[in-house]
Formats: sequence, C-alpha cells, structure tokens
Amino acid sequence: MATIKQFEDLEIWKLARVLCNDINQIANATKSRTDYKLYTQIDGSSGSIMDNIAEGFERNGNKEFIQFLSIAKASCGETRSQLYRVLDRDYIDNTKFNTLKEQTMILSRMIGGFMNYLKNSDLKGSKYKAD
Repeated sequence: MATIKQFEDLEIWKLARVLCNDINQIANATKSRTDYKLYTQIDGSSGSIMDNIAEGFERNGNKEFIQFLSIAKASCGETRSQLYRVLDRDYIDNTKFNTLKEQTMILSRMIGGFMNYLKNSDLKGSKYKAD
C-alpha cells in the first residue's frame, strides 16, 4: 500500500465526499430541504462519514482510526436508511435512489475492508513508531 500522508489521499474519504455532495444536491433540487428534520439528519449522517474518516486518520493510531472508521461505516448505514425515507416521501425516483444506495453499499464495504486491513497490519500508526 502506498504511503498516505493526508486523509484527502484516502479513496474512502474521496468517495464519502462525493456521496455527501450528491446528498446535498438532492436537497437543493427537491422539496426535501423543506422536510427540515429529514434533511438535517441525512446531511449530518452523510457528512459524518467523511468527517469520521478524517478525524480517525488524524489520530495517528490504528486502534483509534479503526474506531472512527466504525463510526463512519455506521453513518453510511444511517444514510442508506434515510435514503429510503427520501424515496418513500417521493423526493427522489427509484433510479436516483438505487444509485445513491449503491454508493453507500460500496463505501460501506470499502470502509470495512480498510478496517480489516488496519486490524491485520503490522504498522500501528505514526505515534507508535520509535524515534
């Protein structure tokens, strides 16, 4: 695996950012923005994915990073659940729903895979390196 110097280099963070922007575009293009509680929940959960990836990365240790990745993965599931509510309230059509649902499923699998990689890695983060 190539050396990652910034969380912005992580593919999972990049994909989480795309998903967050796609969710925001729905709010701007539909009346879902007037459904304030749902809008703030899905905006928050989709943002939480990328934010927890970034925060965990900045902790510089695998155990903490894995913990934050777990939170990010859970937020991915929360976003997917909220997408069903967006669909059920007719804010998006089935095609858009399926696209976004697939994005959340791919991202969730990738986060899980990265968590497994970190759990099995001999590298434990920069704060565990001997100077």
